[in-house]
Amino acid sequence: MSTLTLHDAQNVMAAAAKRADEVGQPVNIAVVDAGGNLRAHIRQDGAWIGSVDIAIKKAWTSRAFDIQTRDLGENAQPTQQFYGIHGTNDGKVIIFAGGVPLRRGDAVIGGLGVSGGSGEQNQTIAEAGLAVLQEFA
Repeated sequence: MSTLTLHDAQNVMAAAAKRADEVGQPVNIAVVDAGGNLRAHIRQDGAWIGSVDIAIKKAWTSRAFDIQTRDLGENAQPTQQFYGIHGTNDGKVIIFAGGVPLRRGDAVIGGLGVSGGSGEQNQTIAEAGLAVLQEFA
């Protein structure tokens, strides 16, 4: 069984933080394990305090539903199949870009959440973190 180690979480966060520095946007970066439990978090210098909770919830959402939060958000619009999902799970579900499931092979081993920039910035930063985990798969 594949698990998300602390070393994995640190590598993911380092790659995401590097990308955030490259785009010039300080963010919060959170990693949860397969059970949705917080494994690691960083708040870069200058990142919004209000984004701490959002990053953690994006990581949780991406793991809870094994889907990128950006994609869940597209399916959560009025007339779409998951409209209203953000009101479930005591408000923990986040439906905008920046959350990605972390996979090793076919197994989802956790989730990554990034918050503090635009949706596009958060997504590209999250994808940089995801890519480093896939390199070591």
